[in-house]
Amino acid sequence: MDWTELTLAVKAEDTGPACDIVALVSPDGFYLEDYSDLEAGAREIAHIDLIDETLLHKDRGTSLLHIYISPDQSPDESVQSLTALLDSAGIEHRLDQGNIREEDWANNWKRYFHAQPVGKRLLILPSWETAESQEGRRILKIDPGAAFGTGTHATTRLCLETMEETVRPGISVLDLGCGSGILSIASMLLGASTVTGVDIDPLAVRTAEENGRKNGLERPAYTMLSGDLTDCVTGRFDLITANIVADVIIRLCRKAAEYLNPGGRFIASGIIESREPEVLTALAGAGLSVTTRKEREGWLCFACSRLS
Repeated sequence: MDWTELTLAVKAEDTGPACDIVALVSPDGFYLEDYSDLEAGAREIAHIDLIDETLLHKDRGTSLLHIYISPDQSPDESVQSLTALLDSAGIEHRLDQGNIREEDWANNWKRYFHAQPVGKRLLILPSWETAESQEGRRILKIDPGAAFGTGTHATTRLCLETMEETVRPGISVLDLGCGSGILSIASMLLGASTVTGVDIDPLAVRTAEENGRKNGLERPAYTMLSGDLTDCVTGRFDLITANIVADVIIRLCRKAAEYLNPGGRFIASGIIESREPEVLTALAGAGLSVTTRKEREGWLCFACSRLS
């Protein structure tokens, strides 16, 4: 089955806002080619053989966003929406269109995804690779498939690092927009006793379930649900994570606060820096106080506590 692949080229400095726009338009995921900080990233994890030789010759001044449109959707509508939003934001861009087989989409990015440490306690390991356990790190096996979440994007890394400081043994976790399940799995490896993940995309939920099994996690402790985020969730939780985009976090934060236990924490990531004032206003309006702010590559992650 052929999907439509849209390849969006933008200047490296526009990568953050372009990702924010694409995340709003693309319902079936995208992946980012951004080589602007390749050497810095390699030094950060120099004990892992991360860089493929072909990457060293990539254009560091341009980022490519690969967007996938399913056969039952109109690529023209996506092109029109992307063009309008990018033009409105003043982002110079080039948009190319082609076809790709579904099985190629699921596998062609694997050559760029290798084992990598995150924070002080996790080692993200692609399911097709092997690695020796590193002292003090839990191995998190992941195969994102068509769902977002490998641990390489700044928003996911920020979220994982914040979770490392927040998760305590025995807590309950709700992962809004679970994607590949990476945050849900990480919470269990860091000591949570139960996690509930929810995503509007059934494919993401299936991927999260499969990744859970790769890490020895099953229901009822590890439960993934398909639905419109909080619509299918009941109960209260000690920690809620949402690595999505600013608009969704603004819309969901009040509801998320209602799902928190007294003393509970809410971690929100996927927020582009320019949207910070709007998100902070929404969090305060939901009775959430920001206790930790982390920033990387123009993206923000907030850890919040309930005011009452």
